[in-house]
Amino acid sequence: MQIDMHYYGTYAMARAAGMRPASAQIVATAAQFVDDNAHKESVELKDGGRIDSQATAHHSADVKNIDPEDQRRVWVPFHFLPGNQGASYTERLVCGMDSPIARQMVTDNVAMAVDSPFGLELLGITAHVYADTFAHYGFSGISSRKNRVINHSITLDPGLGAGIRQYIEGKADAFFKREGEQGGLFANVKRWFVSSMGENLSGGLGHGAVATYPDRPYLRWSFTYEDPERPSGQRNNDETYLVGCRQLHAMFRGFLDAAPAHADNDGVDFGRSRIAPSASCGSRRTRPGASQRGSRRPSPATCSTATANPYRSTSPGTRTGVSWPTCTIRAMR
Repeated sequence: MQIDMHYYGTYAMARAAGMRPASAQIVATAAQFVDDNAHKESVELKDGGRIDSQATAHHSADVKNIDPEDQRRVWVPFHFLPGNQGASYTERLVCGMDSPIARQMVTDNVAMAVDSPFGLELLGITAHVYADTFAHYGFSGISSRKNRVINHSITLDPGLGAGIRQYIEGKADAFFKREGEQGGLFANVKRWFVSSMGENLSGGLGHGAVATYPDRPYLRWSFTYEDPERPSGQRNNDETYLVGCRQLHAMFRGFLDAAPAHADNDGVDFGRSRIAPSASCGSRRTRPGASQRGSRRPSPATCSTATANPYRSTSPGTRTGVSWPTCTIRAMR
């Protein structure tokens, strides 16, 4: 996922859950910072001590991406949370969408965030890792043949608008120029190059073989893994992202039940109500917290399926063992 989901989407779900604007902005900033924090930095103290920070991302062409130790410290825990399914080590490292491990992480981190002075920041980081499981599933955060894709198999939905298709291909052209390749070939050949370059630069790391296609919330596309035993087929990002938003909304509602000081209203039910931005929400071009003059409120979105909230308690400050909702994703083959 990218800034449209990790920052703006996270903020929108936090506000829809009833979170105060200032608190929601901290959560959204922390969620996006996971992608922005690409360098290790140190703070030298006067007494000779030092605080070392941990990078949580690297740029696509950074040589550190091929360092197995860096992959374990950066890509596995922050972007490709293992699903722990399969027989071999590499299989168990493959990210799983909304996996039991991801849900346990959310449960534990929400509980810690309630009483922590850095609870909102922790909630934002958790939101990033959790949301990425709805986009990065099927790929792992290490260099692995399991991540390799048959290059010419990548196809975009023929119903994709011409403007959006042109935008995606323009991003691909920028990728070639940045990495030293020339564009100007047919669309399918360009997709072949972007896939090959992604695999070669990272050694089969993450979803480099399919470029940024998993990170685009509107995209419907398909591909085939090189491994014939791995399921491939159609991916409808719009549907999986909707499920991810529903689960983030549930996470924030549960946190606010236990930490009502961060709430300024009861929020709205994701499953039963229209979700419209509040007066404090910015337009698509304005980050939350900035001036709202002249901004247009986008049309409200709807969700037709009512689901149970896995974190919602019956009274503030308590948590109950509410079962997780069962979400059906159509056309996932």
